[in-house]
Amino acid sequence: MEEKFKQRRANCLKVVLFGPESTGKTTLSKQLAKHYNTVWVREYAREYLQRKWDEEQKICEPKDLLPIAEGQMALENELAKLTDSVLICDTDLLETKVYSEAYYSGTCDPILEKYALQNTYNLYFLTYIDTPWEADDLRDKPEERQAMFNFFEKALKKYNRPYVLLKGDKKERLEIAIKHIDNLIKNRK
Repeated sequence: MEEKFKQRRANCLKVVLFGPESTGKTTLSKQLAKHYNTVWVREYAREYLQRKWDEEQKICEPKDLLPIAEGQMALENELAKLTDSVLICDTDLLETKVYSEAYYSGTCDPILEKYALQNTYNLYFLTYIDTPWEADDLRDKPEERQAMFNFFEKALKKYNRPYVLLKGDKKERLEIAIKHIDNLIKNRK
């Protein structure tokens, strides 16, 4: 059963857009995928939770986290087969772990935690909260953006993940991200 949460070996670099809601992760993921002519892994939680909201008018519950993690890894593992350059990930299981702990009194399912810590990426881009808040059916903590950002940065530091902080407008963020990905590609060769 746990195999579905495991990251499969891939012949590509993997970068993750990481941070609180409404900080430009999806926009930047698409821009980077276009720039590198590669694929990007969308955030499975968004489609899963939007469907739940549309069908049941319910928000995320702890029981949703393992299906979300499973769906995220299925997408990542499948899309990683399509590139040998760079895979742009709009989230990872560590992000799901951070949300679990922030929303559910510091708790996280042991399976989710195991694979959130075991799966590895070449670089994280931590998106800052200097982008305008965009409300939707799923976003719910506009007044807690700084606290959520702090949760995300603390996780990257605690688990010693390589990361770059992205601030500024879309153009600035894209330029910084490209510079760092180019360095990864250069050092890989």
